[in-house]
Formats: sequence, structure tokens, C-alpha cells
Amino acid sequence: MDGATIYDIAQKAGVAPSTVSRALQDHPRIGAKTRQRIQSLADEMGYVPSAVARGLKTSRSHVIGVIVHRIEDPFLTEVLRGIEDTLQASGYSLFLAASQRDLKREEKAVQAMGENRVDGVIISSSDISSERMHQLERYGIPSVLINNQTQQAPHTYSVYHDERYAMHQLLHHVIELGHERIAYLGNTRGGRTNLQRRQGYEEALAQAGLKIRADYIVNGENGMPQSGAQSMRALLESATALIPTAVVCFNDMMALGAMQAIRQAGLRVPDDLSLTGFDNVDLAAYFNPPLTTFHQPRYELGLQAATMMLQALNGEIGPAEQASCLRGELIVRQSTGPHPAAPP
Repeated sequence: MDGATIYDIAQKAGVAPSTVSRALQDHPRIGAKTRQRIQSLADEMGYVPSAVARGLKTSRSHVIGVIVHRIEDPFLTEVLRGIEDTLQASGYSLFLAASQRDLKREEKAVQAMGENRVDGVIISSSDISSERMHQLERYGIPSVLINNQTQQAPHTYSVYHDERYAMHQLLHHVIELGHERIAYLGNTRGGRTNLQRRQGYEEALAQAGLKIRADYIVNGENGMPQSGAQSMRALLESATALIPTAVVCFNDMMALGAMQAIRQAGLRVPDDLSLTGFDNVDLAAYFNPPLTTFHQPRYELGLQAATMMLQALNGEIGPAEQASCLRGELIVRQSTGPHPAAPP
């Protein structure tokens, strides 16, 4: 008999439903033989405790909210898998919401999570507002930020990727190939992530004794392919006298658009212009040519964020700020090559 209730078990055992309920909770007022008989019947009949009932007993819903900016962002696939695998193993389920970078949608998402009594919220959204963070605090809901996106928002727990280190690795790679005129295509909506990647770009150029040119830094309106294409066209138009020989993009999706714009300008990757992305999304290996990029440990970001949330809920880490920093690795493919003037 599948999906039995307490009332089904009570009828079969010939006892009151309240006796079954107490026996299943190992209540001391129920005799050992009765407890054992009822628990055995519950196993035989396929009884599964209600998640709602467990929540009432423990004052927890066993649901964790996750806020992202866009569900379709390929970067998030592995992040969400890391979160889900970790939480499900501990008996939690997810309540997923996308802000679409709309303040009203963001506010409604946080309100819905508060009203549905989620136990905590994991945030992987590049521009979550400080107002929403304060709203979560008022609900008494702990939050974990992934990639520490918002400079102004208060936060206690965060998991982030070392963006500056990653950009140093990318820049060192193209500099070793002989490139000196290196541009950066950024993302206006990238928040702290974009700031740190640009800082890493500028630091690596300075360490190599190379000039930082304002016309080689173009910030697109978002991190999508069309923004990458628009930014690449703007870069080529503004630097017609001396175009860069290498371009480092904020992410792989911008690099996809930039690659199209390079071809439309009659140039070839990497013969005329080397190109890199960032994140190592699954599609990056299938670009034409395959994209040199920096692999963010996306699954591990999700896993550690979920682990930190569980630790906070279980009182294993205190209210003092907790931060975990991860480093990825450079992935060299065919979109980068020697400086056009360099000997073969």
C-alpha cells in the first residue's frame, strides 16, 4: 500500500491516530512494543512523513530560495547543479526565481520567498540591490552571495571566484604570444565582477610595462552576444588607426558576438586578432575557432554556497562575515595565436 497516511496506519493497527503520531516520533508515553509495531507497519505501508508536518515540528520549511538574473544564462547551469545536488542530499528543495534585472520582479521574488517561509536565499544575480538584501534581513532570512556581486549590499556569507587572478592568467597568456595592443570588452551590468576583471586586466598590463589605452576599453550594456558584437564594432571603429591585436572579453557570450563582428569586419581569429572569453561555458569548446577562456569552477561555486547556507542554518558558522574564494584555470584553445607580426 503506497502513500499511506497516519489514519491508514491507525486503522490497521487498531489504535487512535494520535497514538500513531506519537509512536512515529518515539514519544516516551508509547510503550516500546507498540512503537515498534506501528513503525514496522508504517514501513510496510510506505508511509512518508509530510514535509509540511516536518516543517511545523522544526520551524523550518526545508526550502532554499535561489535568485538569479536570468535562468537561461549558460553560466548558471553548473552553479545550480552544485546547489541542487548539495541541498537535496540534506533533504532541501529549491525555490528558483529570476529577476530579469527588473527591480519590481526582484522585489516580488524576495517577497514571495519571505511569504513562503524559505529557510535561506542563495543569490547569483549580478545586480541584486541593497534594498532587497535589507528586505531579506527584515524577514530574518540568511543569504549567501555567489561572486560577491554587489558592492553596496550588506552580506554575511559569500562564495566568490578570484577574478583578478583569472584576468592576470589570461593577459599573461596573450602577452606571452607577443601581443602588446590588448583590449577589454566589459559588461556595464557586471557589478563588482566587471570591476575586478577590469582591475586584473589593467594590473597585468602595468606589470608587463604595457600602456593602458582608454580607447581599448569598451563596456557593453550587458553580457550577451549582441552586446559583444556591438562593443567589438565600436572598438574597431574607435581604434582604426591602430587596432588591437588581442581582445579579452568579460565572458564567453560576449566573445561569441565579438567573433561575429570580427569576421564581418573582414578579419580572422586568431590570424588577425586573438580573442578570449571568460567562464568556460559548455559552448565555448564549439565556437569556430574553439575559444580560449578561463574556467570558473561553477559547480564548486554552487556546492560551496549551498554548504555555507546549510552550515549557517545549523549554527556551525557564526554571524561574523564568512567568505570562500575559489580559483579556476586557464583553458587555451585555437582562438588565440601569436602576434600577427611575430615570426612563426
